[in-house]
Amino acid sequence: MLPQLRTQLILSPTDSIRTAASTIAYNMMTYYTGNLTGNEPGLLPQPYYWWEAGAMWGGMVEYWHYTGDTSYNSVVAQAILAQKSPTNDFLMPEQVYDTGNDDQAFWGLTAITAAERKFPLPSHPSSPTYVQLAENVFNDMASPRWNTSTCGGGLQWQFTPGNNGFYYKSAIANGGFFQLAARLARYTGNSTYSDWAEKAYDWTAAIGLIDGSGNGYVYDGTDDTQNCTVINHGQWSYNAAVFLLGSAVMANITANDTLSPWANRTQEFLYGAKAMFTSPFDNATNVMYEFMCEKEGNCDTDQFSFKAYLSRWMVAACQMQPILTDQIFDLITPSAEAAAVSCSGPDGNVCGTKWYVGGWDGTKGLGQQLSALETIQGLLVNSTQPPLIVPGS
Repeated sequence: MLPQLRTQLILSPTDSIRTAASTIAYNMMTYYTGNLTGNEPGLLPQPYYWWEAGAMWGGMVEYWHYTGDTSYNSVVAQAILAQKSPTNDFLMPEQVYDTGNDDQAFWGLTAITAAERKFPLPSHPSSPTYVQLAENVFNDMASPRWNTSTCGGGLQWQFTPGNNGFYYKSAIANGGFFQLAARLARYTGNSTYSDWAEKAYDWTAAIGLIDGSGNGYVYDGTDDTQNCTVINHGQWSYNAAVFLLGSAVMANITANDTLSPWANRTQEFLYGAKAMFTSPFDNATNVMYEFMCEKEGNCDTDQFSFKAYLSRWMVAACQMQPILTDQIFDLITPSAEAAAVSCSGPDGNVCGTKWYVGGWDGTKGLGQQLSALETIQGLLVNSTQPPLIVPGS
């Protein structure tokens, strides 16, 4: 039973964490039907959108990396490559009216994760490499979508005119682009990517989506029909996390530059994430929760998965900035323990949303499984070799 993880962490931590992660991953993969006859590989059934499938495959690449379990590798690789699109940039023709910059960014971030982790690539003469897929996503977003006709720049949430959100410049779209650019810069050594990372960050901060007071808050978005003068101050954990890892990667790249601001920025985002998305109650210190919806019980299907990216990108940030490891694991460890206790639904492997209630809260879904998986498998980071993301050769 997963609730025993709290005790097992003391007795045999690595084995118990792998076992817990395996159990959660198995249940999560039952939601995937794309490998069944007649279904499209890579996609999840309703109510899950295309972007969340891309996010899930990124979690499964990390699952393989941290646990060493190869059971799902062929399914994961097939899924990623099935959605690469005819133009090798994850712009699937049938998905175009449901695809925003943030959606495509999640698939691009999965591709760069697969490149960084050296995830096995099926041998096929026409297959692009994972990094080529990530680069093509970057190229789509950098030009012509970087829109200087309003607000002095920035990416709109949606890039297809007529889509709801076409006139909204969102933190997750710009943060996804920023993080992708930073990671491509580190992987390739190409300064074009780091220049774009700087540009994307500077615009986001200047427009006010990153709070200027140094508290590390990231706000949801702004209306470009009003020249981005009105900010939606809603805060979601994945917005904070996407800038946290991007900044940590930039700090890693500029480690020898004593004037670099990136280490301080990373620390500020960590402070902000801790303040906004942990410790919902006094008896749940440092346990993660989704501030905007979780306690009230009104999270939607997408939002159930947001803690997954908070955990994933926090753990990756400590790999980029090891000085943050203790601070990050002060959040990851109690969250993982609480998540494990929540995974006590039917058959003992169904995970809930509210990790602070001392058991399963009666909710279930792919987002809940992915959030628990990312948080628990993140505990393996210090036992995983190599300890840092490996740039390409």
